[in-house]
Amino acid sequence: MIKIIKKYQLLFFIHIFLLPISIFSQQGETGNWVMYSGLNKVSNTLSIHTEFQYRNHTLASINTEQLLLRLGLNYHFSKKAFVSAGYAFIPSYEFESEQIPPETEEHRIWQQFILVNKLGNVKFEHRYRIEQRWVNKAYKNRFRYRVMLFIPLSKPVIKEKSIFAALYNEVFINSKASFFDRNRLYGALGYQVSKNANIQTGMMYQQVSDYGKWYLQFAFVINTDLRKQNN
Repeated sequence: MIKIIKKYQLLFFIHIFLLPISIFSQQGETGNWVMYSGLNKVSNTLSIHTEFQYRNHTLASINTEQLLLRLGLNYHFSKKAFVSAGYAFIPSYEFESEQIPPETEEHRIWQQFILVNKLGNVKFEHRYRIEQRWVNKAYKNRFRYRVMLFIPLSKPVIKEKSIFAALYNEVFINSKASFFDRNRLYGALGYQVSKNANIQTGMMYQQVSDYGKWYLQFAFVINTDLRKQNN
């Protein structure tokens, strides 16, 4: 009976991920994002978050949409929970612009809380993020919630040299003006290269107001343990 309940709980969450596809109607040309992120341990409780994203208006990497550089400090309560704070810089470019300089520059301070739990062999990651944004010197606040699933495919659990599925849905909410900012829906196949590194290839659908667009995504996750260098 417990296994049946867990099965239907998982189907419910997958349905929540697929539902926005039937709701979002308008979409533009497909773009692409190439992303790197890393969690770099410096002590038993502290790590450094590093992240870089190269976003393009089109599938070909010839028309930059955005660059994102994010740096932060994480404090780990346990393996299943940690908080973070940091800074991000995001220059944005209009479609087919001259690219230099960017049409929009954003400086961002951010804080987040990440909580991890499991349902059977499926890993759930809940991310709650708050952002203080200076977009071309105009100040804005934004709140974000993302739930992400990691589902093992080739082995009972995700471990070295195994294939997995990664799914997430993230909603963005403004503190004033237009309440709804955007929604992102993501699905990908991943390969766990080693204990601390994986690659993912998939699609992300981003809905902004009444406009939606697909992005082909390539993600590289490389975590390091800098504590070893101090031994």
